[in-house]
Amino acid sequence: MDIRSFIAIELSEEIKEKLSALQGELRKSNADVRWVNIDGVHLTLKFLGYVREDKINTIAKAISEVCKGLPPFSMGLKGVGAFPNLRQPRVVWVGVKDSIPLISLQREIEERMFALGFQKEERRFSPHLTIGRIRSLKGVVELAKIIEGVKDKELAAMEVRALALIKSELKPTGAQYTGLAETPLGEGGHNGRKG
Repeated sequence: MDIRSFIAIELSEEIKEKLSALQGELRKSNADVRWVNIDGVHLTLKFLGYVREDKINTIAKAISEVCKGLPPFSMGLKGVGAFPNLRQPRVVWVGVKDSIPLISLQREIEERMFALGFQKEERRFSPHLTIGRIRSLKGVVELAKIIEGVKDKELAAMEVRALALIKSELKPTGAQYTGLAETPLGEGGHNGRKG
């Protein structure tokens, strides 16, 4: 059986609370947005797509080798915006500050997965968290005004201590996520995790 999976940094409870509060602010616009369930938000470093079940351990081992050489680091969230722009927004996002450790980690993961046969991502890694998807243009002017007011806001920071290999099942109610393995930074070995 093939498993739809990706490699990501899971968010701290404090960051989830800040993102929830931010969504609350943005909801005041009454825009037609499908707000993402914050419990399902994480920073994706590499989307793997459908992977054979027997390949999961090999992937987890490769992640563990990358993590071994990298100590924990701080990751900050700053800024709110929309893709492609505020006039015709389709996605509402929160920015993740570029940091050398984060970029190095993502690059290492990209290289290691390429060595396992996964295609390299064409686009430059642009770390962000998607918190909403716009369904229609209803209320977008009001939404854009609120975003304009918080576009440079420092939201929170967290210590990144581990990487997760996550299974994503697409359901009518939205994606459902299950942890497959979690690997601490700065040491070898991964913990198989069933959630």
